[in-house]
Amino acid sequence: MSENPLAAEIRTAIERELAPTSIEIFDDSARHAGHAGAREGGHFRVTLVSTAFEGRPQLERHRMVYAAVAPLMGRGIHALNIVARTPEEVS
Repeated sequence: MSENPLAAEIRTAIERELAPTSIEIFDDSARHAGHAGAREGGHFRVTLVSTAFEGRPQLERHRMVYAAVAPLMGRGIHALNIVARTPEEVS
């Protein structure tokens, strides 16, 4: 199954900024249809592993992901559910 164009843009932006060793992006927008914010863009779940997160608390990791996709916020993304781990946390 191919990725929708916005998910592909999210993937590209995150890969460019954070060089993840793994990344999964799931478009969860259908579960939020009718939600007032859904008009502003989609809902996505992003799970990624990156050495860029080493030594950083979860809040900072989330800020790093949001910074990577900032140009897409309000233009296609309404909400992100982020799971950001280091390689050591998944091994």
